[in-house]
Amino acid sequence: MSFGLHHALREVRELKRHILTKQRFKGYSGRARALGGCTALAAALAIHRGYAPADLASLLVAWGIVLAVSLVLNYGALVYWFLYDEEVGRDWQSLKPALEVVPAFAVGAVASFACIRMGAVALLPGLWMCLYGLGNLASRHVLPRKISWVGAWYIAAGAVCLLWPQWAWSQPLVMGSVFFIGEWLGGLVLHYDEAEGRTIWSFFGLPNLSQSYE
Repeated sequence: MSFGLHHALREVRELKRHILTKQRFKGYSGRARALGGCTALAAALAIHRGYAPADLASLLVAWGIVLAVSLVLNYGALVYWFLYDEEVGRDWQSLKPALEVVPAFAVGAVASFACIRMGAVALLPGLWMCLYGLGNLASRHVLPRKISWVGAWYIAAGAVCLLWPQWAWSQPLVMGSVFFIGEWLGGLVLHYDEAEGRTIWSFFGLPNLSQSYE
């Protein structure tokens, strides 16, 4: 009887794990996140070494380019997954977890514009880090649970930058390093989750075009 009870509990745990796996969102690419982190660090190094102008307009353009590259990488990988993963079947409902973080980033865009307009640009690094951390935490129910640690990293770093804003803004390596570490950590979390059965990998090595959508 004891053996039967343990067997039943094991089956319940396996069923629960299977359900959680099926609910997990597979549209994000760990490789794309890692490349985005490299872009942030490269921009910070270019500014720090004087290869890029350090005036306000140039800094905003530089970080805007970093954002644009990261969006292309991450959402490009998302589109690739949506089009070519047979399990998705181009079902628009599968994109719901990615769309749920859009309001938070929209608020971030408005807050960023307000800071620039009011001359409080020194608050931007901390603001961006905290909002990015909240986005990671908001996704913890559909991504591997360890993504919560990535969110905590961003929020902790953002809090420090908000408390010492002038230091954070004047040292581009601070923001570059925070996003490099955070995106690599997030990329590793997603990568090891991908290794547990995901077959569509893009933007890091050759994509698997043999599994094209029928």
